[in-house]
Amino acid sequence: MTTWIKRVSFIALVLLLAGFAVCAYLMHSAARSVPVLNYHQINDRDENALTVHTDQFEAQMKYLADNGFHTITPAEMFDAWENGTELPDKPVILTFDDGYVDNYRNAYPILEKYNLKGTIFLISDYVSTYPNYLTWAQVEEMQESGRIDFESHTLSHMELDSTSPEETWNQLDGSKKALEWHLKKDINFIAYPCGSYDDDLIKMTKDAGYRAAFTVNYGVSSQTENPFVLDRVPIFGCTDHTQLRFKMRLEYSPIFAPLAKIHKNLVAGGHTFLAKFIPTP
Repeated sequence: MTTWIKRVSFIALVLLLAGFAVCAYLMHSAARSVPVLNYHQINDRDENALTVHTDQFEAQMKYLADNGFHTITPAEMFDAWENGTELPDKPVILTFDDGYVDNYRNAYPILEKYNLKGTIFLISDYVSTYPNYLTWAQVEEMQESGRIDFESHTLSHMELDSTSPEETWNQLDGSKKALEWHLKKDINFIAYPCGSYDDDLIKMTKDAGYRAAFTVNYGVSSQTENPFVLDRVPIFGCTDHTQLRFKMRLEYSPIFAPLAKIHKNLVAGGHTFLAKFIPTP
C-alpha cells in the first residue's frame, strides 16, 4: 500500500511540475504579445452577456491605471510590430464593439478619469440612426479629445462569412469610406461582426485596404498571428464580471485561452461533463 501511495504521489508531482512548466512556457512565449480587451455595453440597465456594469468597468480601469498598464491603439501596436516603434511597458488595447451610446455616457468619462484611451468599432449605419447608439456629434467629440480611436464594424453588422460577395464588399468598403468621410481620418482596422470569418473574407478585407482585422477568438494578439485573424480577450460572456475574473483574463490569457478552446470543443462535441473540469475564467 505504501509503495502504491508513493507511486501515485510521484506521478502527481510529475504532472504538477509539467503543468507549471507548460504555464511558464506559454507566458514566456507571449511576452511580446498585447492583450486586446473586448467590451460592448457599459451600463447598469442591461443584464446580458454583452454588458459590464459601470462600477465594475471603473474598477477594471482603476486596476489598469494602478498597476502600470498603458493603453495603446491598434495602429501603435502595428507600428511597433512592423516598424520597430517602441511600445510602453505593459501595453493593452481597450476595444468596444458596435458603438453603443453608453460608451459615451459611461465608459468615456471613466477613461478620462484614469487617463486611458480606447478604440470603438462602429457600425456606421447605426450612428445617429438608433437611440441606443452613438451620434456623430458624440463620435466627433470623443475623437477630438484624442482619447478614442474609431474603426470599422461594417455598415450594418452582417455576418460576413455568410453574405454574398457583393454584399460583403459593400459592408467592408462602404463602412470604411463612410467613416473616413465623416471622421476625416484613415480607417485601417475592422472587427468582424460576431467574430465570423473565412478565407474569402480575409482576402476581401485585405483588398478593401484594411491593415488588420480582429475576431472574438479568446487570446492575446501576437506578431506571429495572421494580422487579419487577431485574437482578443473577451470581457463579456457572463453576467458576473468579478474583479478576479477580469484580472485572470488580463494577466493570464496565454494560459487560459487554450483551455477555453478545449472547453469550447468539448461542449461542441457533447462532452459537457468533461468540460466542467476545464478552468476557464
